[in-house]
Amino acid sequence: MIEPKNTSRKRGFYVKMRLLHNNNNTRKSSFCYKYFKWVLWFSLSFYFFAMFLFNHKPNNTNNTSYSSPIISKTTVPQYSKASRALIEHPQREHHHSVDSLNGLKIYVYELPTRYNTDWLTNERCSNHLFASEVAIHKALINSDVRTFDPFEADFFFVPVYVSCNFSAVNGFPAIGHARSLISSAIQLISLEFPFWNRSSGSDHVFVASHDFGSCFHTLEDVAMADGIPENLRNSIILQTFGVKYDHPCQRAEHVVIPPYVSPESVRKTLATADVNGKRDIFAFFRGKMEIHPKNVSGRYYSKKVRTVILQKYGNDRRFYLKRHRFSGYQSEILRSTFCLCPLGWAPWSPRLVESVVLGCVPVIIADGIDLPFSSAVPWSEISITVAEKDVGKLGSILENVVATNLSSIQKKLWDPRITRALLFHDRTIEGDATWHVLHALTKKLSRSHRRLRLSDE
Repeated sequence: MIEPKNTSRKRGFYVKMRLLHNNNNTRKSSFCYKYFKWVLWFSLSFYFFAMFLFNHKPNNTNNTSYSSPIISKTTVPQYSKASRALIEHPQREHHHSVDSLNGLKIYVYELPTRYNTDWLTNERCSNHLFASEVAIHKALINSDVRTFDPFEADFFFVPVYVSCNFSAVNGFPAIGHARSLISSAIQLISLEFPFWNRSSGSDHVFVASHDFGSCFHTLEDVAMADGIPENLRNSIILQTFGVKYDHPCQRAEHVVIPPYVSPESVRKTLATADVNGKRDIFAFFRGKMEIHPKNVSGRYYSKKVRTVILQKYGNDRRFYLKRHRFSGYQSEILRSTFCLCPLGWAPWSPRLVESVVLGCVPVIIADGIDLPFSSAVPWSEISITVAEKDVGKLGSILENVVATNLSSIQKKLWDPRITRALLFHDRTIEGDATWHVLHALTKKLSRSHRRLRLSDE
């Protein structure tokens, strides 16, 4: 009888050796695991630290609302919030949302270039005070509200540049051709498209950025006598002219828009200015001031307001009054506490915009003026209004402001939202001038043939 082999010792030895081997592997894997954890932790820490250094920029502007620093009468703060908002290129900010504009759709007519872009050979065309006609066209071409299908459009934009024909005599825009050029454009689109005739032009939009809007004349009496061309009276006019009383030059559906001021010129002024400089000019004005105003068709330039300012305050050291042009005049605005904005032939001027965006309190001297985008720009809180008949009391009026509420006015004036609302950009930014034009158009959607058709279905 063969006895079975005794394998218990061998089995015990095998188990013991196996356990010893496993213990050695566990120690090795534990060491590798700990080493891996340290390497991983160090790598992640270094990555996040590097990303922080790369993305972090010092920012002292924690709040862009009315809580910006108060600007004293004499000192410009170092890179104030308004300055930074302009210098840091607003194109990088969020672009407008179609949803915020109630799904607005605009068709831009592609007219022959003789109606618009041919005029751009003169660089002034896209940079002078009437250039909103160019700026709005550019912005709409690049806008999300633009549609290439005219049948889904709410409005139709007619891009005609009429203020780029500069006089060889005085350099001012000559707009004698405006009526015929616009009439030609209307004839063209009414023959080639069905949309003008369908609505008699009520859903068509034009820009008239001239002294008296779509009356197309520099002198008010002539503008009033001529009135708005008959073929435009049913359309929507975007115009710089606006008054709070009945006037023949606004007897059409219209939106009051700001005069054009180049955002790039403002950025350059702010970027090159001495940030430690003082507002050493109490009251500033540079522009046409006639010593002996001429009687033109029974009217005087500026209704003699500018002449009174010159006569009364020409030798007053508080007032910095200059009659001649100076290319760097924006730097003078930046040095000023108050900027005078008297009427010329028309009540409005680019000084309104330049004063605000450069932090100078605008002093508006133009009775009955209707200011642009009043729902977004609190004009009564950021400016001083002086009646034309009270211009002789200007000095005491401004001294009283200094003694009472100047700091409050300046604090609100530097809100970057206000600056944004008054400037046009090549690409529309939510809250900029073109955006407010579009927002105003959403209030007129009852004129949209498409919306009326959809509501009837």
